[in-house]
Amino acid sequence: MKHWLRTIGLAALAAGLLLTGCQKAPEKKADDAKNGELKVGFVYTSPVGDAGYSWAQDQGRKAIEKLPGVKTEFVESVKEGADAERVIENMARSGDQLIFATSFGFMDPTIKVAKDYPNVKFMHCSGFKSAENVDNYFGRMYQARYLTGMVAGLMTKSNIIGYVAAFPIPEVIRGVNAFTLGARSVNPKAQVRVVWTKTWFDPALEKDAAISLLDVGADVITQHQDSAGPMEAAAQRGKYCIGYNSDMSKYAPKSHLTAAVWNWAPMYEAIVKEVRAGSWKGGRALWWGMDKGVVDIAPFGPMVPKAVQDKVNAQKALFQKGEDKVFVGPIKDQAGQVKIPDGVKAEDKDLLGMTWFVEGVVGSIQ
Repeated sequence: MKHWLRTIGLAALAAGLLLTGCQKAPEKKADDAKNGELKVGFVYTSPVGDAGYSWAQDQGRKAIEKLPGVKTEFVESVKEGADAERVIENMARSGDQLIFATSFGFMDPTIKVAKDYPNVKFMHCSGFKSAENVDNYFGRMYQARYLTGMVAGLMTKSNIIGYVAAFPIPEVIRGVNAFTLGARSVNPKAQVRVVWTKTWFDPALEKDAAISLLDVGADVITQHQDSAGPMEAAAQRGKYCIGYNSDMSKYAPKSHLTAAVWNWAPMYEAIVKEVRAGSWKGGRALWWGMDKGVVDIAPFGPMVPKAVQDKVNAQKALFQKGEDKVFVGPIKDQAGQVKIPDGVKAEDKDLLGMTWFVEGVVGSIQ
């Protein structure tokens, strides 16, 4: 009889421990971020050593880690979907009070996890969904794209410019369009040919895509990809290239004209200060531009003539002053139909949902 009771007691104890282990870890109180250490997590879709998008994001992480009382962690090469949800939830459970989900494909996992952790603050990059504890954030990279398009338009001899693009989502389409508008503002004969890779990071595939564009006459290659594969392909053919995310000149020193680059530090520092001050609010869409230093272009390569540099820098100065007329009509689509009427400036909601190519782009959105 005693043995039987003891067995029941041990079973009950084990069940209790099992149930306790299944419960979510207690969340940090909101005041902890103000009075103690602030733990910040970052989720990346590619390796931080790729010299591309995740590398640029990680420079922002390193900047805020230098702030007093801030501790950061990151997980790289996270697949979009269930894997992202697992990583984001693990960060929330382990006590991170602020989490940056840095890829478009992390949007739904972020929203899902945020519902279970109302005291954690989430920042999702490049998406459109928000919540009481979720903000969207991005930079007006299309401004830098416009400038690099000007460079390409002035430097091309064949008037064929190749663009290696990741996925046909508004962020990428908007960049292709801005680049094309910049190129054709200085060279109406320029055309931009687009090849989709359907991946953010695959150096070999990205390089092959660039080669396919070089094979059809492109003499300038640019990209919306995380690796330097397209830059290397252009350099090997003796053609020009324009990088993305960071200054990629070391991969193609004799070919690299410039690059559209990120500088996340100003935005990340501002967000951390808001959290520490208790003034952070969810439900926002932060979209900072060149006037706040989030986007820029890399130094020009030695092959870029001063006249080209001066023309591009004059437009850059306007962006830095907050004058943004990239998407001011008249702007036509590929079929020649007016999408933005004369004198009309496209609203942010239209830019964030852009699903059409401008006149001058050769390629389909699929």
